[in-house]
Amino acid sequence: MGSSTEEYYRIGKLPPYVFAVVNEMKAKLRAAQYDVVDFGMGNPDGATPRVVVAKLAEAARNPKNHRYSVSRGIPNLRHEITKRYARNYGVELDPETEAIVTIGAKDALAHLMFAVIGPGDAVVTPSPCYPIHQWGVIMAEGEAVPLPVANPPEFLNRLEDVYRKAVKPPKLILLNYPHNPTTATVDLEFFKSVIALASRHGTMVLHDFAYADLCFDGYKAPSILQVEGAKEVAVEIFSMTKSYNMAGWRVGFCLGNARMIKALARIKSYLDYGIFQPIQIAAIIALRECEEEVHKICHVYERRRDLLCEGLTAGGWPVGKPKASMFVWAPIPEGFRGIGSLEFSKLLLEKALVAVSPGIGFGPAGDGHIRFALIENHHRTRQAIRCIRQFLKDAKS
Repeated sequence: MGSSTEEYYRIGKLPPYVFAVVNEMKAKLRAAQYDVVDFGMGNPDGATPRVVVAKLAEAARNPKNHRYSVSRGIPNLRHEITKRYARNYGVELDPETEAIVTIGAKDALAHLMFAVIGPGDAVVTPSPCYPIHQWGVIMAEGEAVPLPVANPPEFLNRLEDVYRKAVKPPKLILLNYPHNPTTATVDLEFFKSVIALASRHGTMVLHDFAYADLCFDGYKAPSILQVEGAKEVAVEIFSMTKSYNMAGWRVGFCLGNARMIKALARIKSYLDYGIFQPIQIAAIIALRECEEEVHKICHVYERRRDLLCEGLTAGGWPVGKPKASMFVWAPIPEGFRGIGSLEFSKLLLEKALVAVSPGIGFGPAGDGHIRFALIENHHRTRQAIRCIRQFLKDAKS
């Protein structure tokens, strides 16, 4: 008789996957022919730019590209991402020592943890957080020290407290702005404060910059590498998923501190042979030619944000508009706060046929909220708003 998965050392450390409850309900409803509007997973619904797809097809026809690639990414792709950083942020990076291509952002984050974290090392993590931000630390034998992210000044105060009270300083600070799920944003001064603290105490910094280009109302998200001296202690992860509608392509980058990049490159050399080369060649074209497409994609999310937030607010559920990301982080409506985010999400699915992510899935600090991913078109979003309004109206009567 086989062992249960809980008996495996690392699997046993992982919590039950909360989102699976909603996903299972959604699947049952769809199997019963119900039309569910799905704001659950942050899975971009737009097409990858045509020129990128065309380049992939062309490169895939060349047999030379069918062989093993390079684990750290082909040189031209590393050169292209460093050019983008120089263009967009005024940051100069060495493509040989300060840039590596990864199989999406998760690969960069999880494998960097394995490369630089040891047993018992403290890692400051956001709270609430995207699951890999906490569990990537724990799988690498580190100890997660969660700090609240929704209020950046409070985060900095708590971070200073950690340094004052800890027996040994944190090994690494993990940041994510614009933040998933809370949509919190920061300015460059925030990053300057973090880098100053990290430099003083010999702490590494990892910034997950997945939503770099999804900024609204004139806000521009800063790169942590814009801070003077940041490359001495910090790396930043950038992904092509959201900016270029390239979710399934799995193209990410880790950029910055040469020592951390070298450690990541070393561990990846044991684990993979890099991304399929035609995808890397197509990604070069995206970085080189598709900046206008990035702006168009951002505008799509901005219009969806406006429609959803204004529609919910007009229907009696006040929801503020985020300045960035592809999410809306909505407080549970007043009459339902006692039941928590998972039960409210189940209720929303059952009564309004609208799927969302329960805040509890991002940690205990998220339980007062639910997350909408802006992945449905205007017609479907309006449909969801009508159903939610009716559900709230019925609940009051």
